[in-house]
Amino acid sequence: MENKQPRDSLIERRHMTSEQQDCWDKLTLAQKFSASSLAKYGYELAFVRSSSSGNVAILLRDGCCTTISNTGEIDTNPELYYRP
Repeated sequence: MENKQPRDSLIERRHMTSEQQDCWDKLTLAQKFSASSLAKYGYELAFVRSSSSGNVAILLRDGCCTTISNTGEIDTNPELYYRP
């Protein structure tokens, strides 16, 4: 017999605050794809910083910082100091 999940567990439960939505709106399509991939591992989009090469997404998980470049490249060990 097939194990069916309750309908509620199939519905997306994450809700973005307006601040998170503003950050998400600043991302390129490539960054959104990379950020979605990292979200599966518990990373959350913290903020977006502008640079000469475009916006850089900053994601956090358990106090660790990860960046996503304008082209969607993920750097799990960036040379970046993050103050919590």
